[in-house]
Amino acid sequence: MINLTPSELARYSRHALLPEIGVEGQTKLRNSRVLVVGAGGLGSPAALYLAAAGVGTIGIADFDTVEPHNLHRQLLHSDDRIGQRKVDSAATRLRETNPHVDVRTHFEGITADNAVALFSEYDAIVDGTDNFPTRYLNNDAAARARRPLVFGSVYRFEGQVSVFAPHLGGPCYRCLFPEAPPPGSVPGCGEVGVLGALCGVIGSLQALEAIKILVGMGEPLMGRLLTYDALSQSFSTMAIQRSSNCHGCDSTLATTELDAANYLETCAPPPSAQLMNTTEHPLEITIGEAHRLLKESTQTTALIDVREPHETRICCIEGAELVPMRQIPESLHQLSREKHLLILCHHGGRSMRVTQFLRDQGFSSVSNISGGIDAWAREIEPEMLRY
Repeated sequence: MINLTPSELARYSRHALLPEIGVEGQTKLRNSRVLVVGAGGLGSPAALYLAAAGVGTIGIADFDTVEPHNLHRQLLHSDDRIGQRKVDSAATRLRETNPHVDVRTHFEGITADNAVALFSEYDAIVDGTDNFPTRYLNNDAAARARRPLVFGSVYRFEGQVSVFAPHLGGPCYRCLFPEAPPPGSVPGCGEVGVLGALCGVIGSLQALEAIKILVGMGEPLMGRLLTYDALSQSFSTMAIQRSSNCHGCDSTLATTELDAANYLETCAPPPSAQLMNTTEHPLEITIGEAHRLLKESTQTTALIDVREPHETRICCIEGAELVPMRQIPESLHQLSREKHLLILCHHGGRSMRVTQFLRDQGFSSVSNISGGIDAWAREIEPEMLRY
């Protein structure tokens, strides 16, 4: 037990005035450990408020680096830290916010191999991730480690918050969403956008839920899903029932290891099981294969970019034909049925839908480029501006 110093008592005096917290509650925060998974749009406000509140140890897990398109919503980072590891940038910012906080960085991020052991080192987990595979991984690891998971998500102008704690009798993420949606069916913020200030609202609510859990005050959102609509400035709450046949809550799984194959980054099956069409061309190809085809088969291959015009002003691939996704149905007559069409978007979600649509319209030689132009920038043209 670490007692508060006079300088800490002065710093947290407004907390101490609250009967629900007081010096005892603030001391609990000082001796608590919280892991924030993801130093992005949700992890930024959550970590900042946890540090300011006096949580004694804050872990930051993220494998990514700071990029310009992060800065409108990820307030842990700044222009002078572009290119830095996010965990290092976050640690600098949090230590500036509160020198009393011990900040621990986990650059390897969360994996099936390390998740349960890492979660067990902390008292609560704040999930600030933005993809389905990692959310399911965090859920399953938190259940096995018997740690409360403070969930948050954002989509365009809407956000959600809940607390999943099956070890305390509540439901888990799989009770709410038993299975991940099909790959490409739910576009991420990189495809449809997200309001920066929305991340601040949801991340702050996650910090508040974690503080309530650590102090033992109020009613955490266990068994409830809070939904926020920024456009109407309204909140709503729905009850979440614990599923009797949910394998995420199944106590018999507590000692089983997590299988990495269940948490593939794309939610897709392994490459050997990738969906293939009856034609000679696969439904989806890698960036490397697309690059090879465009270099070697210029007479028989065409690159169709289905992003919006403002996106192509940021970056584009030389020789690509721009046909925004919304214009595809009216542009079928412009597309060659003789060439192998390679469909490109930002990350691969829109282009997959276009690829499937074109195949339904009788275009047999058409393939989606997995990862989109973002992957192209990482693997083929590293000097290309990303967004």
